[in-house]
Amino acid sequence: MGHFWSTRSEQKATSGHVPRRQRTRAVRDNYVTEDTDTSLQDSETTKATSSQTQSQKEGYGQFCVTLESLLTRSHTEQLATWFGYAPAGIDKINSSDNPSRILVQVMDERGEISPTDISKLTEALRHNTIGLAGVAVKVEEAFINYRPMIDPTTVINAKTEFLRELKQRYANQYEAVQPIPYIRDRLFCVDRVFVEGGIEYFIVNERTRVCEGWGKLNSYKDIFHDVNINSVRRILEGEPGFGKSTLTLQIAYDWCNGIAGSVSDKYEILILLRLKQLGGVKSIFKAIKTFILPKDSSLTESHIQKILKQSRSVLVILDGFDEYPEQDDDRTSDVWRIIKMDMFQVFDVVLTTRAACLPKDPAPQTKRFRLTGFDDRTQDEYIRKAVVGDDDEAAETIKRRLQENPVVADLCQVPLFFVMFAHMSYERGDLEKIKSVTSFFRYMIWCFHHHLRNKMKDENVQRYPMFEDSHYELDRIAFEGLSRKDQQLIWGQEELCEQLGQDLYDHYVRLGILVEETVTDVILTSEPLTVSNFFQEKTEVRFYHKLFCEWYAGNFVASSAAKNNVRFVGSNVLVKVYHRILNRKDVSDILKELDPFDLQYVFRFACGLNPDASEKIIKYLQNKKNAQNFAVLCILEKEGNTETILDSIRALCSGVVNISFRDTLLLQRSTIQLLDVATSRGVIPISCVNLTNCYSTVDLRGSNHLQLKSSLSIPVLTTLNKLMISTHGEGREITSEEFSGILQYSSKCLALNELKFLHCLLPPSFQAESVSVLRSRNTEVLWIPSWSAYYQLNLQSCLWEHISDLNSRRVIGVMTDDDYQKQVRYINRDKRT
Repeated sequence: MGHFWSTRSEQKATSGHVPRRQRTRAVRDNYVTEDTDTSLQDSETTKATSSQTQSQKEGYGQFCVTLESLLTRSHTEQLATWFGYAPAGIDKINSSDNPSRILVQVMDERGEISPTDISKLTEALRHNTIGLAGVAVKVEEAFINYRPMIDPTTVINAKTEFLRELKQRYANQYEAVQPIPYIRDRLFCVDRVFVEGGIEYFIVNERTRVCEGWGKLNSYKDIFHDVNINSVRRILEGEPGFGKSTLTLQIAYDWCNGIAGSVSDKYEILILLRLKQLGGVKSIFKAIKTFILPKDSSLTESHIQKILKQSRSVLVILDGFDEYPEQDDDRTSDVWRIIKMDMFQVFDVVLTTRAACLPKDPAPQTKRFRLTGFDDRTQDEYIRKAVVGDDDEAAETIKRRLQENPVVADLCQVPLFFVMFAHMSYERGDLEKIKSVTSFFRYMIWCFHHHLRNKMKDENVQRYPMFEDSHYELDRIAFEGLSRKDQQLIWGQEELCEQLGQDLYDHYVRLGILVEETVTDVILTSEPLTVSNFFQEKTEVRFYHKLFCEWYAGNFVASSAAKNNVRFVGSNVLVKVYHRILNRKDVSDILKELDPFDLQYVFRFACGLNPDASEKIIKYLQNKKNAQNFAVLCILEKEGNTETILDSIRALCSGVVNISFRDTLLLQRSTIQLLDVATSRGVIPISCVNLTNCYSTVDLRGSNHLQLKSSLSIPVLTTLNKLMISTHGEGREITSEEFSGILQYSSKCLALNELKFLHCLLPPSFQAESVSVLRSRNTEVLWIPSWSAYYQLNLQSCLWEHISDLNSRRVIGVMTDDDYQKQVRYINRDKRT
């Protein structure tokens, strides 16, 4: 086939030697117009130019031969139509004995493929009107295999330029961190405000694949350097506001500035992409070209592909999978191939996301990490580093205000909330009325408006209360965006401005709640593409943080769930549907579109904003499968009548209150807080608390609290009736000392009538004084090491008795040594499997 790319004497004889530029124009003109008499002959002329080296000609020629073999007759017709060839030209290709050969020649002449770039072809193959993403991958692989980068000097120059452009882009991002969103002229370099919060890794037994809980890391740098958790695929989880994106900027800062002990020691190249920008972009190389490199960069997608392939070590960070527009896509994008490890198999990849939005079926080698928020040490470090400097008195004042408000102290374990609290407390100091997430956010929104009022002229001030109090359209837009299957978090400027009205739109942009970004748009169209119309700049608008979007969506839910007659504006079909829903008073029709574990703050804000709405929302959650515990968070948001709040707590505590190792720290902490409220009142019975694979130990020296693996602790619950501790799959052995400590804890739970242990190994004997109080209250102690063995503790003899079942509890006999050894073997086997 090599003769196909050499000069043909027959063609010279019929058409003469036409310079390449003239031939290209002739072929292009013939295929765009109806005149095709000589186009096929012209399209089969030589492609060689004097500027190409022999190796380039051979490599490109081999690629074209491979490309012919990859394109079927059907493919050629689709591509010819896509590129806008005239009907007569398409017919001529189809009637040829080798249509793929002719198409390849014509694409080369028209510039749709070249020795340095095939992006127009691969974009066409990936477009949904053609749908040949698999062919596009094979074409790209062939191009990489056959085309050497022009020469070693060019390789070095291209790579140098690539690194320079990457670092400039990242510097623009990490030097513009805005800790106080409503003070937009106060920007910081990320290293100026970044402090390390807690970080943990998911422990899985490599042999049995059994989950063994979470372990602590000393630093985020351990993610990349700790050999015990080494992997080329990592998922970094974090709840909203826990600083996932800020951490990625700190990593970028480390890499750009060569910080010792950081990723700069390990990786030659860092690729940092925000997944929310990648809607409709299938190629990772196009994403890098479009969203990282400057618009005037001379580097092509092919350059990027070749540079990455030839680099010794690459780290790819894909930030915000929970905001990725195609997280439920058909998985034909490069992002999904990377997650599944079907692409970039030797590159290190970090994917950040919310815990409730993990990708399904990631590569088995994937390691999981999670951010756990700020503790006292981290909070003190941030105050001194980013807020007050060396002013010890101011630092102590902020910490005292935090300690005086336990609700705020709990909220401020979320880094975003703490950062805003620290700055607002230093600037203003009037935070005493904050009692919940809702009141905190309401105050913060007030600060946005107050700050802008002070900056603007007096004659404009009277208009601001209207914008501050009346924002229904913004509420509706936020709710519609979050309730979509693929959540909409970015809007076009014209679209949003039209829906909000110019005045309201301008006001919220000035506030900083809405943020404008100029982006390069990838135009996907069936029309022939040129460089000038393939990329277009446009302005997109997003909320400062997704939590702000949830705030306004929560406002919509609060008003919708609480009222029959809500003012609706516009003719939007969705609005009309909501109007009919409200007339039926069916709140479930509104809430069913929202996942409470992904959008917890929408529910919590709605409950805190409107007491009438909270009753309906909490009832909805309590009746929803697996969402009962989540109602805890919403109950703690309620304001108003104390007895109404206690009624909600009473209803929740009437059933089983589950605390699981799968729960987020926020949910565990809030559940414990609710239990503490119930027992501190002394009048709310707690039916049952079930600890599922989250129990760690018991504090034997101090409070006798039960310690969880998350480092949280459960205080003595005086109104608790039943306690269950399950360690299924862990093969957990509880020592005699530890068992005695649990019995002591139980004895302080004055209403406890049953203590049950499941799938763990208890001691065969222990000291009798441990059960004296339980004996006086006839508390039952049950042990179920397996579903075929049931034991109860005889509180008189302190011996385990084998019982028939949990219903009749007929005593079969005292547990023997053989019985105990049998359970030892079972628990060990349970651990292995």
